[in-house]
Amino acid sequence: MKVAVGLHKNSIDDWQSAIDFAVGAERLGVDSLWNAEGWAHDAATPLAYLMSRTNRLRFGSGIFQVGTRTPGLVAMTAQSLDSLSGGRFILGLGTSGPQVIEGWHGIPFSKPILQTREIIDICRRVFAGERLSYEGHHWQIPLGQERGGSGMGKALMPGTTPTPSLPIYVASLGPKNLRMTGELADGWLGTVFLPETADVFLGPLREGAKSAGRSLDDIDVVVGTKVAFTDDIESVAEAAKPGIAFQFGAMGTRNQNFYADAYRRQGWADEVSIIQNLWLEGKRKEAREEVSTELALAGIAAGSPADVETELIKYKEAGVNTIRIDPDGETVNERLDTLEEVMAIINRI
Repeated sequence: MKVAVGLHKNSIDDWQSAIDFAVGAERLGVDSLWNAEGWAHDAATPLAYLMSRTNRLRFGSGIFQVGTRTPGLVAMTAQSLDSLSGGRFILGLGTSGPQVIEGWHGIPFSKPILQTREIIDICRRVFAGERLSYEGHHWQIPLGQERGGSGMGKALMPGTTPTPSLPIYVASLGPKNLRMTGELADGWLGTVFLPETADVFLGPLREGAKSAGRSLDDIDVVVGTKVAFTDDIESVAEAAKPGIAFQFGAMGTRNQNFYADAYRRQGWADEVSIIQNLWLEGKRKEAREEVSTELALAGIAAGSPADVETELIKYKEAGVNTIRIDPDGETVNERLDTLEEVMAIINRI
């Protein structure tokens, strides 16, 4: 397995720490670093900053939120980052959710899977250096008068050097989105993935790949886990419980929550519903308390080095190609120390 990392939440506004972590990760042999995009900093600008401080490390947008940029701007930004880094950029896309897309950006969350498909199609055309002309549900390029344009738009040739091999990864959770990812993407960015129930995700990915004449081997399966070397596993579980309750309660509605639904499909339906209902009733403390230690530790590799190795082997055997490590630690040096131990384990398994 290759190893990836993400920028830590503590890196927000502490860019020297972000540089130190990226440089340290590169020194340890990490393959790629990913930057998320919520409602704080955008995903692209920090990556450009870190690219200039590194030489080999690859960088991915994890993710650009679909719908917040025109397809042309997505392609332009991707090619700019790829050029700045000497070919080290991976375009990661994801639908996000209505809470962010409508609540922060003020644009409709409408047919997001189709919108992702159209953006991938348009980006591929730009990357190939084709004159851009497209007719889709979300996007008509050039924009015609029948869809509100002036009629003066022209189909333009990309002004950059073609980058036909620039990879596109997609973050997806639901079966339909997973099948689309398997059909079109170079890689899958997986969250809330438990290796014991891997086929909940890999099954639809495999179906999508087969529909396009491909196989799952053509897709870089990228999933994440927190790693903590500790004798106090209970404290790791307690630290994880608030975030899980937040996912189930705040990152969606009772009828549409991608994270809660993904856990339900992996066998946690009853516990998820209890936690979600408590959160939505305003009982946030009680919701956090309902997160069991077993659920909190699912998808976390914690304990002795031997325990962590056992857990990481599960990911490899489940078909994971790239493991995105969230190394435990309060400081950059502590997180890099954890990461160094992880790299030693990965190298021997």
